[in-house]
Amino acid sequence: MRLVVGRIGRAHGIRGDVAVDVRTDDPAERFVAGAKLLTDPVAAGPLTVRSVRMHAGRLLVRFEGVADRNGAEELRGVTLLVESADIPPVDDPDEFHDHELIGMRVVTTEGGEVGVVDDVLHHAQDVLVIKDPSGEDVLVPFVRELVPEVDTGAGRMVIDPPPGLLDLGR
Repeated sequence: MRLVVGRIGRAHGIRGDVAVDVRTDDPAERFVAGAKLLTDPVAAGPLTVRSVRMHAGRLLVRFEGVADRNGAEELRGVTLLVESADIPPVDDPDEFHDHELIGMRVVTTEGGEVGVVDDVLHHAQDVLVIKDPSGEDVLVPFVRELVPEVDTGAGRMVIDPPPGLLDLGR
């Protein structure tokens, strides 16, 4: 699975730097000199990071082979990606990467089938978007009290919803 880590914005200066809209929780690891990033569209890459710096709160990146503003402008709008297999698991047993959760089978503590994790929303509270067997979305706050068990190896998650939570919006 490919994961989005950024999107190239406008060129900065005349030496080939581009502003990057960061879409990863670990930019210091994803955007380092020598890092190779996949691209969408595929024809734009892969791109190898030559240098990285912050300027006025924005991440500026220069890629190998991009030597001037014209080359940088050609990259505008390109999405930067990494393979999920290349991302090491989180050390904390209570934290997960989104790609580890998406596709997990979800059951209740009583064994009732709820559906499959379709997405993870990150707002004021992380929320699981579970696609139920009828194709409807069920939203469940991703907190220990409601999600007591996550087994990434088995691809299974157990939830303990309060009465009515699974019926909201129906």
